[in-house]
Amino acid sequence: MLPAAARLRRSEDFRVVLRRGSKAGRRRLVVHALTTDPSAAADAVQSKTVPSAARAGFVVSKAVGNSVVRHRVSRRLRHLVSARLGTLPAGTALVVRALPPSSTASSAELGSDLDAALRRLGLLSSRRPAGDVPSPTRPADAAPDHGSAV
Repeated sequence: MLPAAARLRRSEDFRVVLRRGSKAGRRRLVVHALTTDPSAAADAVQSKTVPSAARAGFVVSKAVGNSVVRHRVSRRLRHLVSARLGTLPAGTALVVRALPPSSTASSAELGSDLDAALRRLGLLSSRRPAGDVPSPTRPADAAPDHGSAV
């Protein structure tokens, strides 16, 4: 679960992000993002107040599936977003809206859609996301592996 400070909880917060923020749609989800005004962030630094951390909220409607499916999708999305919240600019608010194809999607597919949407919004660099671990590779000068487990 996301910490309370990292969650959008009020309907007014969701409404503001959906109406004023920019959005990027993918096959399985739509990401709405609203970043704070840079001048407001500069004022927060000058007044020595901590700018608010990035926050996220999720919308998973009945069109996605029954309650079991909706909760599975929201758990997967929450896990994926929590791994990326630290890389987002302070003061960013995200609303991730799941579309019906998300009900049959794997976590990897949802993650790739989320990354693509965040890149399109300019919130994620093209490098590997924080939660992904690169697959181990063999050094070029290592002996060939013939499949023996011994």
